[in-house]
Amino acid sequence: MKILIIEVNWLGDVLFSTAAIRSLRRRFPSSFISCLIVPRVREVLEDNPNINEIIINDEDVRHKGLVGSLRLAGQLREKGFDLAVLFHRSFSRTALACLSGIPRRIGYDTWKRHFLLTQALPMPKKDSLHRVDYYLGIVKALGCDVNERSYDFFIAEQDEEFAEEFFKKEGLKENDFVVCLNPGGNWYPKRWPKENFTLLADSLIRECGMKVIFSGSPGDVGLVDEISAKMKEKPVIAAGKTTLKQSAAIFKKANLVLSADSGPLHIAAAVGANVIALFGPTDAAITGPIGKGKLVIIQKQVDCRIPCYDTDCNDNRCMRAITVSDVLVEVKKLARING
Repeated sequence: MKILIIEVNWLGDVLFSTAAIRSLRRRFPSSFISCLIVPRVREVLEDNPNINEIIINDEDVRHKGLVGSLRLAGQLREKGFDLAVLFHRSFSRTALACLSGIPRRIGYDTWKRHFLLTQALPMPKKDSLHRVDYYLGIVKALGCDVNERSYDFFIAEQDEEFAEEFFKKEGLKENDFVVCLNPGGNWYPKRWPKENFTLLADSLIRECGMKVIFSGSPGDVGLVDEISAKMKEKPVIAAGKTTLKQSAAIFKKANLVLSADSGPLHIAAAVGANVIALFGPTDAAITGPIGKGKLVIIQKQVDCRIPCYDTDCNDNRCMRAITVSDVLVEVKKLARING
């Protein structure tokens, strides 16, 4: 059987869906499984042994608009898929599966698309499930075991070697307690104040004798530069200097990763890192980290509705309520455990 998984568009959600992909592979071990993804999440699924093929949906160029969608549908039709598993909940992605001639199409009954699905599943109540369980719910209807909820991010040997060399180049030794700080986030209300990162990093280095690495994407370089410029101590800067896979290898090698609710947080959890997660407008019951390392979630009660999806909020009091002292307490606890 040939299976096409039509993926979602965001890094964190693609990560959450990997538990369902693994379950699907175990249920259909001899099937050929392809994933249709947008380019920006490619690294999340690369090297995943549960996937036979990654197909890029280039929405901005080659597959843009109606003509581009028809071109993509033609390419998919030639591959002769038997089953489409729709993690993406849009009408257009479901129409694409139909135009691709895929006879079986399973997904949640959303956006009035039930007539395009051959198996329309009842949509879970909003914010009632962790996102991992949301995707597992789809493959459960195909007879898959959904008890294993950890998600996957696979690192190649060359990425592990990069992390080793990076630590050596930056003078980080085996007996150093290394903390990775990820100050970025895809929307402002989820970010911890940059002033807090400055104070925390200085405290970790000066008071705790730890080493600090600032991680981040090329888009986070300005933020990291601003934070580090106000520090009294000298951190290691990795922001803008690594691929996603290389960042993951650094997370895995570090003693601790601290981040708000973001893609890097979940990558760190996926590779088994010890994690302190700072939650504000989002709900850890829905998007909290799941992994094999030590997981600590810090979230304060404020007079706001949680989860909150107001991306234009400038108040940020849910994140400001988390103090540097709150974080230091948890870092010190974890450092004692991992001695």
